[in-house]
Amino acid sequence: QPAQINLLGSIRARRQGAFGADDRHTAQIDAAVDVPEAIARAFYIAGSGRPGPVVLALPEDVLVETADVDDATPRPLDEPHPAAVEIEQLRVLLGDAERPLAILGGRPWSAAAHGAAGAWFTGSGIPVASAWRCQDVVDNLAPCYAGHLGIGADPKLAARLRDADVLLVAGTRLGDIETAGYRTIVPPGDGRTLIHAHPEPAELGRVYTPTLGIVASGRQLVEALAATPPLAREPVEMQASHAEFLANLEGRELPGSVDPTAALKAIQELADADAFLTNGAGNFTVWAHRFWVFRHFRSQLAPASGAMGYGLPAAIAAKLVHPERQAICIAGDGDFVMSLPELATAVQHDAAVVIVVFDNGMLGTIRMHQERLHPGRVSATDLHNPDFVALARSFGAYGERVERTGDVGSAFERALAAGRPALLHLVLDPEALTPRATLSEIRAAASLK
Repeated sequence: QPAQINLLGSIRARRQGAFGADDRHTAQIDAAVDVPEAIARAFYIAGSGRPGPVVLALPEDVLVETADVDDATPRPLDEPHPAAVEIEQLRVLLGDAERPLAILGGRPWSAAAHGAAGAWFTGSGIPVASAWRCQDVVDNLAPCYAGHLGIGADPKLAARLRDADVLLVAGTRLGDIETAGYRTIVPPGDGRTLIHAHPEPAELGRVYTPTLGIVASGRQLVEALAATPPLAREPVEMQASHAEFLANLEGRELPGSVDPTAALKAIQELADADAFLTNGAGNFTVWAHRFWVFRHFRSQLAPASGAMGYGLPAAIAAKLVHPERQAICIAGDGDFVMSLPELATAVQHDAAVVIVVFDNGMLGTIRMHQERLHPGRVSATDLHNPDFVALARSFGAYGERVERTGDVGSAFERALAAGRPALLHLVLDPEALTPRATLSEIRAAASLK
């Protein structure tokens, strides 16, 4: 009926308005017979180019329909690769650079690209930084590795980004986190040569104007480079940048009987080299960004969107897919309670993950910004936490409270030996707000402004 058609058109328009600006594709399925085709297309669009969400709307009448129809044939994702002439142009631009810097990240990636990146950039004397939460795309102990361009990045690495005369950005974007809110490099990025490779054509030139734009995934670009000889360059800049990365692994002493820096290092010393490290969102993640050394791909699971509560379900998924590997979740106290019911899932499915809760009794990131912008004016960031050990045991998991740095290693060994989901409750001093500054120091600095 015309009235029904108009109504469906109105529903379709509203759904486009609600989701159209935030997803890659929005569609409505108007008949059950169209479900296989719509689902196959949705998965293809979601995973192609720059991956993103797809919304399929199902009217109530379609939900009760039945249809005799074959399943759609899965469509493999297209992964663009660079042309030979583009690789040659890239080699010339990098070869002529005085202060080059490569930034690698994004998806898809692979273990082969991980190894190829470390070998080719080391052989070419070019420092490599990893993009936001893509620290496992290259071996962090490879001589080319310069560090992570994320929250709490090493100021020396930020300076290298600012001063680079040739930038190669492969598989990822120069986003607000990598550029500290677009201040390190002001768009459109005049005064430097930018080589940008990305699988989504629309991303090239969206913010920064590339000298050479290449429609290719980071994996394909790195593997194409690895098929060519390394550049004949002096490794001075690369060696200096890697030395700065290693120096940045040494943190300052922080208040409290449990030092989160030393605690994380103690855990890594006992963990397998290929262990998964997962996290959600909060100030505690800066310790993982700065002090955990990622040696293998895929070993980092972290939300690019900054979602709290991500770490525990990510660790469970990793352990179920790879039961032979360790899965360690680093969580803040506020972050952990966002998804703690998943402990039941871990216990039910025998996913022997280890959860390390950094408990400072507050929502640390928000408190940090409160002290930075309105020193001393605290609002709704203090937390009254449960007994995390008793809570873990109530689910059937192993639980242990740790109140001294020297006890972290042995507690972690007991958690691994438990053979079931385990939680370590690390009691931190609220003053240990970031690896670089205490709560009081942040408040004092803000009061002087």
